[in-house]
Amino acid sequence: MTAARMLTWSVHETGGFDTAWASLDTGATTLTASGRALGLRPRPYWIAYELESEPEYATRRMWVEARTEAGTSTLELLRSGGHWTVNGAPRPDLDAAFDCDLAACPLTNTMPILRHGLHLGQGDRSLVMAFIQVPGLRVIRSEQRYRHLYRNADRTAVVRYRSGGFEDDLTIDPDGFVINYPKLGRRLEA
Repeated sequence: MTAARMLTWSVHETGGFDTAWASLDTGATTLTASGRALGLRPRPYWIAYELESEPEYATRRMWVEARTEAGTSTLELLRSGGHWTVNGAPRPDLDAAFDCDLAACPLTNTMPILRHGLHLGQGDRSLVMAFIQVPGLRVIRSEQRYRHLYRNADRTAVVRYRSGGFEDDLTIDPDGFVINYPKLGRRLEA
């Protein structure tokens, strides 16, 4: 397992930031992360989240706590044996998904990119995600597509992301983490 790495993004879509301590275990093909985010849009909020994957970078657990002027709410999204629960309630509509996708969180793009090696070479994948809306924490089924476009000389890659009518070209570092998500935000460097 690699040492925890802090990643921070300026998220212009929400007028906020997202930061996480993330650890990859390339041997076990797992990702764990603990993050915090805040935003001013659509209304002021902050969230805390904990992400655990199982082998092949598939989501095992995503826990999120959101706070707005209306109060605090929590979500526990679990995937076990190919089946999902949301706060303990079965969600068979999500069973085709391997990943969660937390809104305005570039970290959650990492799992499908790593699983399919889209930061390394050619690939085009249509996927189902358990998409978590922020700050309301409603979980919906989301159809998404990731397509490797090219690698740069510095070993970064460009991967096209598409969901519904939304499309953006993400710049990905050699470890599979988002550097630039032009319509959402950009990672900050020390």
